[in-house]
Formats: sequence, structure tokens, C-alpha cells
Amino acid sequence: MPVALRPNSLAAVLAHERPRPERVRNHARAWWLAVATVCGGAFMGQLDASIVTLTYGALRREFTASLAAVEWVSVAYLLTLVALLVPVGRLADAYGRKLFYLYGFIVFTVASAACGLAPTLIALIGFRVLQAVGAAMLQANSVALIVTSAPRQRMRTALGVQAAGQALGLALGPTVGGVLVTTLGWRWVFGVNVPVGVLALVAGHYLLPRTRVRHHTSRRFDWRGFVLLGVATTAALLGVSAASGFDLPLAAVVGLFAVAVLAGVAFGRRQLRAAEPLVNVTLLRNRAVSWGLLGAMCGYLVLFGPLVMVPVALTAHGVSELTAGLVLTALPAGFALAAAGADRVLPPGLGGRGRATLGLVTCGLALAALLVVPFTPGRLAPVLALVGLGLGIFTPANNATIMRAVPTRSSGTGGGLVNMARGLGTALGVALVTLAFHLAGPVAGGAGERGAVVVLVLATAVAVVTAWLAREDPPGTKE
Repeated sequence: MPVALRPNSLAAVLAHERPRPERVRNHARAWWLAVATVCGGAFMGQLDASIVTLTYGALRREFTASLAAVEWVSVAYLLTLVALLVPVGRLADAYGRKLFYLYGFIVFTVASAACGLAPTLIALIGFRVLQAVGAAMLQANSVALIVTSAPRQRMRTALGVQAAGQALGLALGPTVGGVLVTTLGWRWVFGVNVPVGVLALVAGHYLLPRTRVRHHTSRRFDWRGFVLLGVATTAALLGVSAASGFDLPLAAVVGLFAVAVLAGVAFGRRQLRAAEPLVNVTLLRNRAVSWGLLGAMCGYLVLFGPLVMVPVALTAHGVSELTAGLVLTALPAGFALAAAGADRVLPPGLGGRGRATLGLVTCGLALAALLVVPFTPGRLAPVLALVGLGLGIFTPANNATIMRAVPTRSSGTGGGLVNMARGLGTALGVALVTLAFHLAGPVAGGAGERGAVVVLVLATAVAVVTAWLAREDPPGTKE
């Protein structure tokens, strides 16, 4: 059980989840206000994910560092985020999702300011780890806050709006990052988070609902499972990154994958035997959850893969970085348009499986076209827009299918699983596309981008299979 606190103690005050003002709570659009507030965190998370890559050149000059060293600014953040999403979601289910969300913004904002003031590259990487802790507290609760705020019949629309907020942040990242780096300097890429974080913190305090149903654990936190999960994900992502060109010997790469497999197996056994497992295995026994999570991972692999593929391919053909960034914007713009507006266009009777399949088929056909379409700005932009439209239809429908199958008391854990799948998909999208270019070599006659497209098409095909294998629970079966 959670530790009992004296009512007037500082710890009790800090752990108290305050309700919204009555005027806000009784407003007809109260749930929309909560969704809009959560979208602020979704926007900042994706903006930060896409904006940091624009600082690599400036960081190399500032700290006289290699590209491999500078890449750890992103790698350290991603590894921490993926490892923390599920355990943070579980803790939020027990102690309050609004509480964790607000404290997440505090940690994220303070860490962003520290990143902007970092005196060394090592310090910057350390502050990025702290920033990822705050981001995990935000992302692990975002889906759960939306699910518990929006009416059941509007859940898919609300999740679509959140996905649109993520896509908008993803789309603006390259442009905003380029402007900040070239005018104010790389430190302001992190400094811009500070005023936005303060505004979001105030909005969350007044507009987010407190947690009505909590799942209190009766035993201690599963630290052993947490460590095994962290080791498995870290070793796996480092192994893929090493195979993509990191300067590590082959034996080290094989060793990383072996550690990932062993830790993953040990984690699975631990979750089956632990009295209070980190991941509720009964959730994964539901087909809608297990197959839906695999589909979510594939979807984000396809979404983030082009972030590497398009700039590398276009600049290799003599196109400027600015033009490449503008072309790339077509993908998240199409994603945002479909995620926010699909419900108004698609037939009301088209269920989650039908929407997911329609989106994935659209995405797959567009990606297949990239195998024959020349990699020029004029040809790429409309094709990427179609890819984004397809993913924008698929993602909210898939997320809604997963969250409908998760009991309300475990919404934080379910949301953490969704976001962990997204994080793994993001990492695999970047790593596998980089691996395709690495294997193609410096003079490949377009083999690198074609290989990358094949990876994305295969991921889309896997997602189509998961959409059909996922099965929503009959009405009334959700706890």
C-alpha cells in the first residue's frame, strides 16, 4: 500500500492531487479543455524529438566532438524514455496521473533550462537523461488522461487530436530548429521549452481532472523487473545503433544482442512470477492489446524512418537542407490532417479494424510508389503526404482499440505500453533506415533509399496483419 502521510506534512501537500475549479469541471467542453492541455505535452515531446537533430553540427563545433559522440544527446534521451514509460505509467495509476503529469512538466522544464546552460557535452547528455525522466512522466500519462477525460464515444476523436498535436510538433521541429540554430544558437533549442513548459504547467493545474480510480499496489515496486526491462531495451537499441555504423567491434554488437535477448527472457519470466509485476501480463493476453502494440510500433517506425531517409537522400542528390526540411514537412502535415479530420470524412459505421486497414493500405501503396518514383522534391512531397494521411487514419484507430481493451484502473499502464511501443518504433525507424544506408555504402546509385523504403514497406505489411489479428472486446467486458 502507498505510504501514509501526515495530512499537514510537506510530503502530503506535494502528493495531493488538486481538483479542477468547479467552473471548469462543470463546463460543457471540460473534456476538450483537458484534451487540449494534454496536446501541449504531446506537441512539446515531438517538437523536442525532431528539433534536437538540427543541433548536431553546432554541438560538434562547440565541443570539438565526433558525430558518434554528439549522437548520444539523442540516444541517451531515447533509452531513458523507453525504459521509464511502463514503470512510470504504473506508478501514476497508483498515485495520480495528473500529479505525475504536472511534476513531469516541472522536471522537463528545469532539465531543458539546464541543457541550454550545459558547459560540456557530458553535462548536456546527463541533463538530457533528466529531461527524458520528465518526458516519461508526461508521455506515460497522456493517453490515460485523454481516455479518462473524453466520453467513450468521442475517444477516437480525442486520440486523433492528440496524434495531430504530436504530428504538428514533429512537423515544426526541423523549421524551428533551423531558425534557432542559425539565429540565436543551439542553446535556445532547449531554452524554448522553458516558457512553454511554464504555461503548460499552469494550464494543467486548472484544466486536467484528478484521478478518480486508482490502482494501489499492495507490495513493493518491482525494481528487478524495471532493471531487466531497462537492460533489455538499452542493449537492443545500442545493438541496432552499433550495426548502423557505430564504431564497435562485431563481438560487441553480437554481445549486445545476446544481452538484450537474455534480459528480455528474464524480464518475461519475472513478470509471470512476480506478485506485483511491472507489466500486467493479463493485459498482453488480450489480442487487442498485444497485436495493437505491435502495430503501434510498426506505425511509428514508418513515421520516423523518413526523418532520416529523406534528408540523407535529397542532400546526397544536391538538394539543400532547407528544401529537404520543407519536403519532409508534408509527411507530418498529412498525418495531422487525417488524425484530426478522419472522423468527419470517413463513414461512421467504419470500425477500428476497417479504419486501421484503410490507413495502412493507403500508406503501403504510397511507400511502394517510392520504389519507382524519382527522389526529387516535386515527386516526394505528395507521396509523403499520402504516407502521412494513411498513418493519421491508422494511429488513432489503433490506439483506441488498445485503450478500449485496457481496464480503466490500468489506463496509465496501458498508456505507458502504447508510448513504449511508439518509442521502440521511433528508435527502430531511425536505426534501420540508417542501417540501410550504411550497408549500401557511399556510392550506391540510390540503393540506400530503396533499401530504406523496403524496410518501411515491410513494417507496413506487418502492421496490416496486426490490424486484422487485433480484436476488440465485446461491450461490457472492460473492467
